[in-house]
Amino acid sequence: MICRLILDEPRCGAFNMAADEWLLRNAPSVGCPTLRFYFWSSPTLSLGYFQKYADRAQHSESVPCAAVRRASGGGAILHHHELTYSYITPIDDRVRSSASDIYDIFHDTLIETLATYNIHARKADDGDAQQADNNAFLCFTRRSIGDVVMENAKIAGSAQRRHANALVQHGSVLLSRSEFAPQLPGIGDITSVQIPLEQLIADWSQLLSERQNLQFDAQPFTDSECDLIQQIVETRFGTDEWQKRR
Repeated sequence: MICRLILDEPRCGAFNMAADEWLLRNAPSVGCPTLRFYFWSSPTLSLGYFQKYADRAQHSESVPCAAVRRASGGGAILHHHELTYSYITPIDDRVRSSASDIYDIFHDTLIETLATYNIHARKADDGDAQQADNNAFLCFTRRSIGDVVMENAKIAGSAQRRHANALVQHGSVLLSRSEFAPQLPGIGDITSVQIPLEQLIADWSQLLSERQNLQFDAQPFTDSECDLIQQIVETRFGTDEWQKRR
């Protein structure tokens, strides 16, 4: 199956959220999946859809950062030294019956990719989930079954959201500690192994293509697509009404 691959440039939080939203809305008409790897132009706190904006005060270190509200739930994420991805696909009978498999495939292949560099990671189990404070403000201090952990630290997590006949799964891989979330170690803080980011993306993508039988077609956003995404920024993700709706 052909899958569009977008290796995106660093962008602001509102644009990143709007880009995933635009890809999700258009997935049924496009008819094929899209895998997007992306980055953040400045350290940004993304709030889960149901979190209160005022709760930012619970985490003083990230208060100086820009903020954006996600359309997906969960805890807040400090996007700084990380790799962020989204996978958007139309929902057909195959996807409808295996949506949870997509979650596992991304985390399993990430663990396998890290293992090639002698980095040991595993998926969190019920014991991890029970020991964590799953009402904590920050997503990476929570634990869900299937999160990727190293030692006692969560280094990757993902969430899914459906819209009409399409699904988006997006997630973050914490590469190293940020001064705006110093309580969260990344891969580079737990191990001395340094993986070039481009190599991590290439190796992980290769395993994903094999596991899902995907043939990647690299296509960056066009200028016209960016204009359409910017409209979503201006009407939703970049507005105070959206940011402070809770």
